Amino acid sequence: MKAFTEHVGISLRLHFRNKMALLYGYLFPLIFLAAFWVLYRYDKVPLLRQMGELLTVSVLGGACFGLPSTLVSERERGVWRRYRLAPVPTWSVVLSTIVARYVILLTAGLLQLGVALAVGMTIPAHPADLFVAFTAVSFAFIGLGLVIAMMADSVPAVQALGQCIFLPMLIIGGVAVRLASLPEWAQHVSAFFPGRYAVEALQASVTGGGLGASRFSLLALLLTGAAGCVAGAKLFRWDAQQRFLSSTGKAWIGPVLAAWLAVGGLAEWRGRIAVAADAAEPVSKVTVPPGPVAAAVEVRVEPAKPLAPPPPPPPPAPWEKITPQEIAGLDYRVPPDGGVVSPIAPEDDLPEDLTKDEVEAVRNGLGDWPMAKTADDIQNVRYLLCVAAVPDAIQMPVERYLPRVVYNHLIDRYPKDQLTKILTWIVLHPEDGAAVDNISDLGINGAAGDPSIVRERSYLYAIKFIGRLTGRFEP
Repeated sequence: MKAFTEHVGISLRLHFRNKMALLYGYLFPLIFLAAFWVLYRYDKVPLLRQMGELLTVSVLGGACFGLPSTLVSERERGVWRRYRLAPVPTWSVVLSTIVARYVILLTAGLLQLGVALAVGMTIPAHPADLFVAFTAVSFAFIGLGLVIAMMADSVPAVQALGQCIFLPMLIIGGVAVRLASLPEWAQHVSAFFPGRYAVEALQASVTGGGLGASRFSLLALLLTGAAGCVAGAKLFRWDAQQRFLSSTGKAWIGPVLAAWLAVGGLAEWRGRIAVAADAAEPVSKVTVPPGPVAAAVEVRVEPAKPLAPPPPPPPPAPWEKITPQEIAGLDYRVPPDGGVVSPIAPEDDLPEDLTKDEVEAVRNGLGDWPMAKTADDIQNVRYLLCVAAVPDAIQMPVERYLPRVVYNHLIDRYPKDQLTKILTWIVLHPEDGAAVDNISDLGINGAAGDPSIVRERSYLYAIKFIGRLTGRFEP
């Protein structure tokens, strides 16, 4: 036990003396956090919905780059050959390495979380569950890092192997790109990457239902980590002269691949591939089968009844209570039209090629779109705002042109004063009503996945439209 604790202490001291290790372990995650904050700073709670992705990137970088780079570098310098002379079993060395790296990842995660709280993020919904989920994510990726360290013969080889895992997991593994933005085939592929389950488990603890809603993700992470740690211990090499291709026991890579395949296959079998999304309110339809209806009809002459008093006039619509003071008091600080969030193309910026066809399909379909033909004008406008918000949430090429189409449709459909009040009501009550996360029936394929993003983008577009209607913003 003393050898175990001593090696943990040595590993930590060497890490904190290494400037490059500090750079990649602590500065690298903060750079990602800053980039995400720039992209999502206009969210109601900045970084809250991205914390699962940010913490996953932090663990992924520290475990799949930092850990194997350190191990291979020490092996090349002969450090591990000296450790072999000590009467310490291999499992103790591997376990102490895992514990030391976990402490490093935990401090990096706490730093990232602290900075996020400092820039406006609220406290996670389930802090204790977040700690457990973070531990499971760290265990999974540390196991993967051990395998990389045992397969790589040099530090450059670590970088190459790490990139082969890091980049696919960022792009199609659900870490840096939201699964809802990916095509269907990529969502199926992501089921075989542990990064997807890392984001799901962490985000469920930050904004969701906690560990109870992410049991499968935790199981997937634990299975991946266990397979990696066992394979890493069996493939352990003390000397740099021992090459991976010439070493025995290469078959232990098999359990690692088998764990990934088992998790993905189980996810496919259980139907966990589809991205959950809140759809619009369902509309029930009743179909009456055709055919003759036979009935006995008895005609009776009822005595005349006194006429009922006329019904009272319907109450005024909620938007009618909006005052000019409420319109003037809105917060008109919104992202610029040329920015990444809620963009609006100027009138002289015309779409081309495929984008032009999509714009025309939406323009021609809005008039007959059944979602915007309810009896509630406020809900109709909400749905129309979603037509601009969904492509913005997915970051589609057509996102810049559809807001102008929606705005022109709204001013053609409603009087200016009424439209201004309806939009103001929506801004003041952003969580009311229903929202749609896809507009495929208008020819725009893709789902936002997270309805709260659509609501926030709808809020921003409502502000921009009010600013145009009132002359506060230039059209």
